[in-house]
Amino acid sequence: MAKKSTITVEDKLRSLYDLQLIDSRIDEIRNLRGELPLEVSDLSDEIAGLEKRIQKNQEELEQFESGIKEQKLNIENSQALIKKYEEDLKRVRNNREYNSIVKEQEFQQLEIQLAEKKIKEFTFKISNKKEALEQLQEKLGQRQDHLDSKNNELDAILQETQKEEDLLLKKSAEFEKNIEDRLVNAYKRIRGSVKNGLAVVPVERGASGGSFFTIPAQVQIEIASRNKIITDEHSGRILIDAELALEEQEKMNSFFE
Repeated sequence: MAKKSTITVEDKLRSLYDLQLIDSRIDEIRNLRGELPLEVSDLSDEIAGLEKRIQKNQEELEQFESGIKEQKLNIENSQALIKKYEEDLKRVRNNREYNSIVKEQEFQQLEIQLAEKKIKEFTFKISNKKEALEQLQEKLGQRQDHLDSKNNELDAILQETQKEEDLLLKKSAEFEKNIEDRLVNAYKRIRGSVKNGLAVVPVERGASGGSFFTIPAQVQIEIASRNKIITDEHSGRILIDAELALEEQEKMNSFFE
């Protein structure tokens, strides 16, 4: 393998276009997955959110049920006190003691009424919370089924394409090593700035691939000479002649197959 410093401009152009063809093939594989990875991620996030809401609702439900138990215990305590006061009334010695015990009985009756009111409130909240939980759990089940379906779909595509993508990524890294760093950096910068990821394109019908801007005849001659790196002044893409592109396309097609 020749050293980077001894590679001709034509060699660089061929290596750049080979790299472009490999990376474009990787793009095709990833486009085959479409929005599936993003959909899977969004569904996973939504499910995590639903599970958190369900957990919070269950905790609140337990608090309401605990509140009912506490109020029932308060009622039992008040009833026990009322019963005790009834016995105390039988032993009163004067009106002051009598009035004091009666007030305590009335107070405990109010405590019972308050506890019963709270039990009704907790019961109402429990009913609403259980209904909300059912809806959340139903929604969670639907989202989980949807996620399972999307995961199966994604797994099927990954099984078909992952091996090829891994091989292409490895090959892409190897091709980068044959190209000087500044060209690789320029190539990656251009790829990141154009919508279709095409940083190296052939001249077709007098214009750069994917562009409607005509390239002057003199510039086309310079491109065909393959003596220097020429970029499209409109898009910034690196330009190569159609013949070189065809030769490299045929070579890389054999590799892809």
